[in-house]
Amino acid sequence: MEIKAIKPDELNIELTIKVAAADYAEGEKKKLNERRRNAEFKGFRKGMVPPALIKKVYGPECLSDAVNDVLGAQIQKYIEDNKLNILGEPLTSEKQEEIEWVSGNDFTFVFDLGLSPEINVDVTKDDTVNRYQVSVAAADKKAMAGNLKKYYEEKKEEKSDEDIEKEVTERLTEQLRQESDWRLAKDIRAYFVNKAGVKLPEDFLKRWLFVANKGKVSKEDVEKDFSGFVEDFKWQMVRGFLMKKFDFKIEQKDITDAAEAYVTYQYAMYGLGNVPAEMIKDAVNNVLSDRRQVENLVEQVEDRKVMDKIKETVTLKATKITSAKFRELK
Repeated sequence: MEIKAIKPDELNIELTIKVAAADYAEGEKKKLNERRRNAEFKGFRKGMVPPALIKKVYGPECLSDAVNDVLGAQIQKYIEDNKLNILGEPLTSEKQEEIEWVSGNDFTFVFDLGLSPEINVDVTKDDTVNRYQVSVAAADKKAMAGNLKKYYEEKKEEKSDEDIEKEVTERLTEQLRQESDWRLAKDIRAYFVNKAGVKLPEDFLKRWLFVANKGKVSKEDVEKDFSGFVEDFKWQMVRGFLMKKFDFKIEQKDITDAAEAYVTYQYAMYGLGNVPAEMIKDAVNNVLSDRRQVENLVEQVEDRKVMDKIKETVTLKATKITSAKFRELK
């Protein structure tokens, strides 16, 4: 076995592994013997099929499996011995030459490894992020007031101009508050990703996303969505670092509470309030039985914990802005 590593830059490794016949011979023999013990061929009793026939039928598969077992073990050993924190999975290099699968041959394989960058970032009072205070525009008020008047006329409900104006102001104020909160979270993520100077092996990640999705997406799809993926991925790395830095833990109660909030919100979206506690409980249990939904809830809890800590630590600069200018922000 011979392993050679080339590091073209700080985030990529090209790993060349030469597998000699002696490295996989024993594994290949065991796999052929396993096939022979279980193979059923007409004219032969089970376990008594001639080895030559087994090798003819199953040889290529057993050879490939034995070599891949050796490869997998060696790649994992290399990663552990060198304490590498890799992204995704090792990929067959584009430099890989075609393999001629002949038992007894030596084989050379080339893999690409993408490395996770080291994250180190502080959160201090000196960090300043704008917190926008968005004013309600007269044009927005006028448009919503007109729509509400039509709505109440159709419903045959009498509403005074003062009532409508009050409702418009409350609705728009709440809407802009939510948009401002969303913008603050977005700006905090961007600020700390930039402060941490997070860099990723982007070419490697594009290839990995294409391979990992196994034909579900095209290379064009990956390219189109990549900037959004990278933005989210960098924040996940920063958030993970801050979770450890602040020694935050996620308890089962955190996840259950998040599930309950999610379920309650879903009912509210359908106009269902005052849902019986038993119905909420059943819906929460259904959410918690879905692994993917639980993973999403864990991310939400992590995000909330880290965001809350950042907001209470940094300087949030109150910045007045019109709704028109606010919506022009990138």
